[in-house]
Amino acid sequence: MTTAGNVAVALVALLHLYFLILEVFCWERPLGLRTFGLTPEFAKASRALAANQGLYNGFLAAGLLWGLSLGPAGHAIKIFFLGCVVVAGLFGGSTANRRILLVQALPGAIALVLVLVP
Repeated sequence: MTTAGNVAVALVALLHLYFLILEVFCWERPLGLRTFGLTPEFAKASRALAANQGLYNGFLAAGLLWGLSLGPAGHAIKIFFLGCVVVAGLFGGSTANRRILLVQALPGAIALVLVLVP
């Protein structure tokens, strides 16, 4: 399962890099407005908050990629950052939008299980 786990970690990292791009660079653009169901006025007013959130998603991606880059020595790092992804997804899903459970928490949980299974 090591290969499957590493592939899942890489996919979760890429997903969070995509979130970073959406929240930092596309928040007020058509892709961001459509993805998040925002009005241009709300997007403009919340731009700084979205960029901050995007930066955190970038940190999650960086941590997962760091864990992958260390090979077997990065096992604990991958577990830690996947745990962060799952907790963030659960929190976001319960406070902001239930869809976050599917797009963040579920992929993180699947990757976490694959990393934990020997």
